[in-house]
Amino acid sequence: MSGAGGQAGKAAPAALQRIYSVAAMRTAARRILPLPVFDFADGGAEDERTLRRNEAAFDDVALLPRPLNGAAIRDLSVTLFGARLSMPLGIGPTGLSGLFWPGGECASARAASAAGVPYIASHASVCALEDIAATGAAPRWMQVFVYTDRGFTREMIDRAATAGYGALVLTVDNQLLGNRERDIRNGFTIPPRFGVAGTLAAATKAAWLMRMRPSLPTITFGNYLKPGEDARLAAIASRMAGLLDPSLSWKEVDWIRSFWKGPLLLKGILHPVEAAEAVAHGVDGIIVSNHGGRQLDGAAASLDALPAVAAAVDRRIPVLVDGGIRRGADVVKALALGAYFCLIGRPQLWGLAVAGEAGVRHVLELYRTEIDRVMGLMGARTVSELGPDCLMRRNGASPLGARPPAVKAKAARAPARNQQDERKR
Repeated sequence: MSGAGGQAGKAAPAALQRIYSVAAMRTAARRILPLPVFDFADGGAEDERTLRRNEAAFDDVALLPRPLNGAAIRDLSVTLFGARLSMPLGIGPTGLSGLFWPGGECASARAASAAGVPYIASHASVCALEDIAATGAAPRWMQVFVYTDRGFTREMIDRAATAGYGALVLTVDNQLLGNRERDIRNGFTIPPRFGVAGTLAAATKAAWLMRMRPSLPTITFGNYLKPGEDARLAAIASRMAGLLDPSLSWKEVDWIRSFWKGPLLLKGILHPVEAAEAVAHGVDGIIVSNHGGRQLDGAAASLDALPAVAAAVDRRIPVLVDGGIRRGADVVKALALGAYFCLIGRPQLWGLAVAGEAGVRHVLELYRTEIDRVMGLMGARTVSELGPDCLMRRNGASPLGARPPAVKAKAARAPARNQQDERKR
């Protein structure tokens, strides 16, 4: 794994210089990956309405620059849960990253750490959470699900604590598996099995086949391996699906809160009522997310849901957002609409597929450069200067609204919640 990453780091930069945007990285990844593998990352549920709306929502909001503010020097940094981060963008959890590059999760974690941003390890990583921790990447957070087997849920969380993960991300929008029709159409399996046509098509993806050939036969969900059990990924995936719990409720959130002492975030919140309840239940952060459009097709786009969630939380805890963020301008718009921090998923997978760790670092640098340029053109010196008065709707309503006054965090759990002091908006 480290050898492959090292080779990529030496050979990739010249090729990466020609990739000037996230969209260009996606195109490059599509050329490299077999269609079933590319679609596994790229696709959404059913008619993919939510997937498309996640990106389109950003087009409905325009920026209102104030260039006379003077922003010759910009500071993109924020502080979150005690960590000083180089910019308001990190890497969200994406399952089976190791299908795109050998040791993919470790490569992405190293890239995020080098960029000074957090990496959230997926529960469905190919690399075990302990192996990701062994890279020394920081900050690193751990995604978990609540399963019918509460003992196994507790075991996963205890492992994260032992391995030094700084925050826990409980994903709540996966009670049932979404209907991902691209995967059905492609006959997608893990490990990938190609029919005659698929084999011929895959043969044209020589770079991916060559680097993945040694690990494909044994690729599996590293966090779910148990001694004496079938290690094949298909068997583990079947066991995981059977563990999903549609009865997930606030009772389970309270249960986790009772023994997890670090920051706890809920991922998959779209409704402002649930956002307000999260604060009442002692949650330390919310991730506004619709699972990248991979679960409930027709759900609200993350950006559309963001303002109401931010208003319900009223800055008592940080609000993060993911879904459809493809440009630095998208990050700026999300921050202006009430997000404190943004996360990406698919873009880092595209970078990973193209050049491993170097590809992910390039993706993060693309965002950093764009955020900095947009802030400069907006006349914003720090991210704290971005608010709804920086935006207008395409229908001409301008600006979106006055910035609400800051609300101090409640005294309860103050150490976790007061990490926003670097950004008093």
